[in-house]
Amino acid sequence: MGVKQFQQIIAQCFLSNYVSSDKLGQPISSQFESPTISIADNLRKLNAAFLICMGGKGSKSFRSAFEFLNLYCADEEIEAVRSLYATGLSLMEKEIEEVAERDSEFEATLINISNKINKEGARLESTKDVATLWEVFFPEGARLCGPKEEMVRELREKRKVKIQRINPKPIENPLQEILFTTNILLTVPLADNPADLHCVPQGLVGPVLQARHSTQSYWYDHPIPIGIPPEKNELVYGLEALNDAVDFEKKFRGAPESAKLRCLLSVSVTHDALKNLAKPLIMEIIRSAGNLEHLDIFLWTETDTEALARNVLAPGVRRCLGYDAESDLRAVIGVNGEYGRHYSFLRAISALWKVCCGPELRGTFKIDLDQVFPQEQLVEETGRSAFDHFLSPLWGADGVDSNGERVHLGMIAGALVNYEDASRSVFVPDVRYPEQPPMADEVIFFSWLPQAVSTEAEMMTRYGTGEFGSDTCIQRIHVTGGMCGILIDALRKYRPFTPTFVARAEDQAYIMSVLFEAYDGYLRYLHKDGLIMRHDKEAFAREAIEKAWAGKFAGDLARTLVFSYYARALPWGVERVKEQMDPFTGCFVSRIPITVTYLRLALRSAWLFGQGKGDQAEELLETAAAKLNPILQHIMSSKRPFRGDFEREKAAWDLYYDVIDHVEEGLRRDEPWAQAFCDEVRALVDSTKVA
Repeated sequence: MGVKQFQQIIAQCFLSNYVSSDKLGQPISSQFESPTISIADNLRKLNAAFLICMGGKGSKSFRSAFEFLNLYCADEEIEAVRSLYATGLSLMEKEIEEVAERDSEFEATLINISNKINKEGARLESTKDVATLWEVFFPEGARLCGPKEEMVRELREKRKVKIQRINPKPIENPLQEILFTTNILLTVPLADNPADLHCVPQGLVGPVLQARHSTQSYWYDHPIPIGIPPEKNELVYGLEALNDAVDFEKKFRGAPESAKLRCLLSVSVTHDALKNLAKPLIMEIIRSAGNLEHLDIFLWTETDTEALARNVLAPGVRRCLGYDAESDLRAVIGVNGEYGRHYSFLRAISALWKVCCGPELRGTFKIDLDQVFPQEQLVEETGRSAFDHFLSPLWGADGVDSNGERVHLGMIAGALVNYEDASRSVFVPDVRYPEQPPMADEVIFFSWLPQAVSTEAEMMTRYGTGEFGSDTCIQRIHVTGGMCGILIDALRKYRPFTPTFVARAEDQAYIMSVLFEAYDGYLRYLHKDGLIMRHDKEAFAREAIEKAWAGKFAGDLARTLVFSYYARALPWGVERVKEQMDPFTGCFVSRIPITVTYLRLALRSAWLFGQGKGDQAEELLETAAAKLNPILQHIMSSKRPFRGDFEREKAAWDLYYDVIDHVEEGLRRDEPWAQAFCDEVRALVDSTKVA
């Protein structure tokens, strides 16, 4: 039960010539029947065949579409997409059938929407029309179609925290007490011409150009292409801006003249061939920057994290806990790989740093290098500089949430303002309400809407007015990875991490690992009003962003699969997890994630083909096949996808923090082995410092 109704919905909404022409630019039947000459033509026909087969046997083209979809192709790129789609048909039918069988509400929704569309026709002209379809595929969006102000008010009420105890010892000297971190995403050059390579040592030109033709392993939103001019390089841009922000603190906010901000940079590469080239390349780029006199920069590559796990942590585990854990530690401690891997490392390293290198350290905060602190504007509009905002006694406070549950605000999150909006105010949401009706795959999944509601409700809340003040604040679920931090005491107590299988929204996945670990209250993010960075990526990195669009969209598809199954792998039940994380973060936890993922890919590709953008559709399909096939294989081969991965990684991180606890106790007792351990850590940290 359910598959028939699903097929009827697909046929009525996407296979009728009128609707598909309006939403996709060209009827699916035409996309299937048009001649095939090039690779893009064959992919267009494959994509159309998949959609036709999804609509069931009622289509006159079903038989020929089904045969084409199951016809092996010798071309590797086409075959990867064909295999993805051929597998998808059976996976989707199985998913729809199983969910309808166990979820009577979903089954009733399928039947009702199918009957309504059969009776009234498929109209997808307005957001209200599309919301009917969302009831099946995207109920989070359907629930947000009421008045904007009401939606924002309800979410703020849900996120409200009543403070019971402020932090008795808040941050006092951010430059000394906070380890700032950021990640560099590095990819191959945009072209093969050596003359176009800036900041590449002569001896590395050949290996760099060879790497351009090697296999890509990871996809990031907008990695830095090797060889771009310094004025377009976000590493140069971000470090110079951070240095300027510290300079402002010294000149106008009383920061000690001798103080330097410690900034740890990790380097992640898209191609494995870049692993051993990354450090000298980044060093050369940093040399091209201006005077960074206010920063102490530490540069960590996969080679450095391997040394940490192999030479320091693994011996520590053997000494303190009595067994060999090198492979377990190396699996989680690193900076190459999906976003989750470097994100967890950048948080976790501060705990080790505090015990072995800098006891004055009390927190860590991650920024992105395409963001800047607009210091003068922050002082003018908020009364505080960027670093003043870290002094809030609410960071580290305890309170009670809207459900009456105790929470600990051991984490902190700020907000962003877009470059083009900053001249108006720093309090302009960086994601605004959509003004146009949904198109293409947006009629199935439109995260822009809950993201806009969440941005307004969570990120734009200001204290000191109305009901929010010294004893009431907002907790954050929706955070941005380049604007949040954690106190080291909370880090060591709760031990949160983002699993290495998380490739997008690693910042929002981080809290999921400990979402309902109680201790002295659930760990939560404090929303710090006025802690805002200006997002300048469009101002200087447009070329890199445009280059990475396909990887970003494919990553968004993977996010639905990963978040949906990850939430089911957690020990608290998917319903409880989703209720806490809705509407934005939770909308990626779908009851039919495989179906939503495939539909989004097929509809976006059909829209690109319909717009005459076959080259973009080809790039998207090939990227998605490379990205999604391994995830789907994991899902199909596991009884509880990601459950074992999560438990293994949690155990490995427990080893990491257990060793730190043992070392700290050993130092208290003046035990030589603990001092020797810290000597090893300090030597490794010193080796990563950029002169």
